[in-house]
Amino acid sequence: MTSYQPNSPKHIWLAALLVACCQTVSAEDVTLTSPVSFTNDVMPILTKYSCDYGGCHGKATGQNGFRLSLFGTDASESYRAIVIEAKGRRVFPGSPENSLLLKKATGQTAHGGGKRFDMNSSAFLVLSAWIQDGMPGPDKNGVHLAELDWSPKQITLEAGASRAISVIAKYSDGTTRDVSHMALYELNEDGIVTVDSTGQIKVVGDGGLAAVIVKYGQLAGTVQITVPYADEAAPSSELESRFKQLDAEFAGNTINQALLRQWRQLQIQPSEVCDDETFIRRVSLDISGTLPTAEQVTAFVNDTTSDKRARLIDRLLDTPEYASYFAQKWADILQNRGKGYSTSKQRPGTALFANWIRDSLLQNKPYDQFVTEILTATGSQAVNPPTVWYRSVRTPSNYVESVAQAFLGVRIQCAQCHHHPADRWSQADYFGFAANFARVGRKTGFADAEVPTAEVIYVKDEGDVFHPRTGELLKPKPLGDDAFNLSVFDDPRIALSRWMTQPDNPYFASTMANRMWSHFFSRGIIHPVDDRRSTNPPSNPELLDALAESFADSGFDIKHLIRTICNSHAYQLDSTPNQNNATDNKSFARFYPRRMAAEILLDAISQSLEVPTVFPGGPGQFPGGTRAIELPDENVAIAFLDVFGRPARFKACECERIDSPTLAQGLELVNSQQIQDKLAAETGFIQRLADNNVSHAINVNLVFLTLMGRLPIDAEKQVAIEYLDTVEDRAEAYRNLVWSLLATNEFMFIR
Repeated sequence: MTSYQPNSPKHIWLAALLVACCQTVSAEDVTLTSPVSFTNDVMPILTKYSCDYGGCHGKATGQNGFRLSLFGTDASESYRAIVIEAKGRRVFPGSPENSLLLKKATGQTAHGGGKRFDMNSSAFLVLSAWIQDGMPGPDKNGVHLAELDWSPKQITLEAGASRAISVIAKYSDGTTRDVSHMALYELNEDGIVTVDSTGQIKVVGDGGLAAVIVKYGQLAGTVQITVPYADEAAPSSELESRFKQLDAEFAGNTINQALLRQWRQLQIQPSEVCDDETFIRRVSLDISGTLPTAEQVTAFVNDTTSDKRARLIDRLLDTPEYASYFAQKWADILQNRGKGYSTSKQRPGTALFANWIRDSLLQNKPYDQFVTEILTATGSQAVNPPTVWYRSVRTPSNYVESVAQAFLGVRIQCAQCHHHPADRWSQADYFGFAANFARVGRKTGFADAEVPTAEVIYVKDEGDVFHPRTGELLKPKPLGDDAFNLSVFDDPRIALSRWMTQPDNPYFASTMANRMWSHFFSRGIIHPVDDRRSTNPPSNPELLDALAESFADSGFDIKHLIRTICNSHAYQLDSTPNQNNATDNKSFARFYPRRMAAEILLDAISQSLEVPTVFPGGPGQFPGGTRAIELPDENVAIAFLDVFGRPARFKACECERIDSPTLAQGLELVNSQQIQDKLAAETGFIQRLADNNVSHAINVNLVFLTLMGRLPIDAEKQVAIEYLDTVEDRAEAYRNLVWSLLATNEFMFIR
């Protein structure tokens, strides 16, 4: 690598050209190879100025007949598009400045993407030099980008402050280059800081956590930024006093200490601890998917022992409802799907798998064993329940993407076609991972054409996977590691499971810890939970590491992990914000309310009204008293569940479950025949209120305890009694009161 010299004989024409055009080269430290490298010099420019992005020439169809490789993943493809296609009219070595590539990019010729850079820019200089050099193509054996170093990696910035990012490219021949001006900078979210095209960070928000993604070539990293909150109502001295108090309280608790360190860094004041009524409702719904009864709420509130919350958590973890609720969660992730098939033929399999998941949780089977039994399952789907996973997960892409997302927290889909644009994964990684499942075979089990029912899963004697571009035979390998050393008699799935479930695996324990944290807080430390990559860093790395280490040290005890999370200080906090944590959505300085999942909400309505839902089975119906969280698959025709976001189970992604509000949801609560039938039932909670011959005051207390998990405040009680006194039909009066409360956010939300 040699620095560009303006008087270099090879490039004298450039200086002359710029003078003739009355332009001056920018003060940027321009460095050129000799000759200019297409891969190391030209490709980063195409990415810097979004030429090869998916919305421009990088998309599958290209733009106006010009198609580059997406995000610069294939230098040969981009070179062919620029130099060879269109009869070479895009570049003109005899007069580089008249090349269509440059004239469009500099706005001299009409360009749908507009002007990308100036004629006096380093981008123009580099591209012109490359064209003048005769447009040398990619050299697979030449010097290549080996490493990217950037600074800072972590930084705390006060309000209004700014800081420049420095980026150094390190090459395979040992040379380095400052590429700060040519790196690409992107924000993970707006509102806290801005970053310009040169890497200049500026604080624009009042506080919070942000990250700038740094990209150059095929490498990327992040700058993690902390902006302390300013709170005039709580001076720093008062905050520090509070932090010291918590510091003493959290002694020996690595989870709480990790939370506190970030709160102190952010100068953010955590909300107060929630009251007992809020806590028992929250934790009962989160662990068992079930509302606490009025009697349970009253007993818990009246309990004066100091460890009652910890004991409540333990009791809930021992209930069958806990196992049923989390079994449904895992059935979603593991795609235990029945839709699209004959229900009568598929249900025995989906029910068998669902019951096995529930029983595994009920027994507190170690998580590593649970995952291993699924991945290495063999035999008949009618006999060995984990083999049912292979019913919906059937193709190489299914294997790779489902396993990576479910158990490693990695979305690797992009690498099937090209190098992952935001992470390290290549096609070799993708198809090497797929090779672990290349010998999975199936026998029998088709009741009708292409409808699997009770297949037999076995390991074939052979099965190869080849690189789609190079044709290379790929050996089974884990993600980010060397290929397994296996004999022809070894099942690659066993080797994969052993690698995956090692306590020091960088993905396995932390992904499960993050997934469980997200369940209880509505967002993960890495968010989304299955999108782990270098450009999506954890909001609190120390917290995630502490959780993962605790989980692995426990022998992958799922109950231990849940117990650890629910006993944390963060989970005990109230959802009501204070003056300086209202905008916080990453540090867990308050509890983040969320709407109940579809199945939980339907069960909560049924439980409150004391009228069970009747679920159609196929054929027949499920036994009386069956709850929504106990359904084995999604192929149960209940409109309420679909309207409120039940997932279709086509992906190993919790993103399939939708919790955003819609008009249809409001109409379902108002007009649904199912809800109306529950409200009008001749037996149940409402009729019991109508017939119990006690005062409205006592009944209103019972209504609020049953639905909200708390007693009404005086104003609520007064309004309710005044209304009840005005309606002659006692049953109708209570029906309207209960119905109105069922439609409130307080009832539908976990807070």
